[in-house]
Amino acid sequence: MKILVCISHVPDTTSKINFTDGDTKFDTNGVQFVINPNDEFGLTRAMWFKEKQGATVHVVNVGGPETEPTLRKALAIGADEAIRINMAPTDGYSVAKQLAQVVKEGDYNLIIGGRESIDYNGGMVPGMIAHLTGASFVNNCISLEIENDTATAIREIDGGKETLKTSLPLVIGGQKGLVEESDLRIPNMRGIMQARSKPLQTKEAVDAAAETQAVQFEKPAPKGAVKLVDSVDALVDLLHNEAKVI
Repeated sequence: MKILVCISHVPDTTSKINFTDGDTKFDTNGVQFVINPNDEFGLTRAMWFKEKQGATVHVVNVGGPETEPTLRKALAIGADEAIRINMAPTDGYSVAKQLAQVVKEGDYNLIIGGRESIDYNGGMVPGMIAHLTGASFVNNCISLEIENDTATAIREIDGGKETLKTSLPLVIGGQKGLVEESDLRIPNMRGIMQARSKPLQTKEAVDAAAETQAVQFEKPAPKGAVKLVDSVDALVDLLHNEAKVI
């Protein structure tokens, strides 16, 4: 089985976010980047398939040279090969077109992406990859088992969970539950040394015009001052007349 794990290069959640050029561009100065958490859950599950079923695991990212340390970390965790598509990821559709081309060229059985990335939270790329490649698709995936060419997946739905069976090839949008946080792997020294010699190839982007454009960014309004009350009646009055939530 050949597995392709899509890796987003995203700011660490503890980073202080700022914008430049009239709030039209994200300021990367002083920001530490990491593997997108939803993608890391997927990568960890892919490593399970590698160790238990002998799968081959490749990772792919759409981005510039600055994303290569993130791909090297994925290799240090245990992926066999990395691919960087040399294009700025400014639009979900154009990113999906690049990844779909890699899927077609690599003849992958299972494509694992995160449900969404924690930078733009678009939540659209895995579904687009499935459409562009004709593969089955399961989003919000919290469990995945594969036997021969049949996949059994569980996904979160409103008010519960749904179990699905489908054939490969399959694209999933994974999240926490696919593995738990305690299952995530920290690269050890041996993995880091091995990652240096593993293939990391760069591919030029295929022609795919962006369908959307970020016009401006805006930070959330700062939280107001806390108002303390000393009785339930006063609290109810404020919620009703000032906050207008009841």
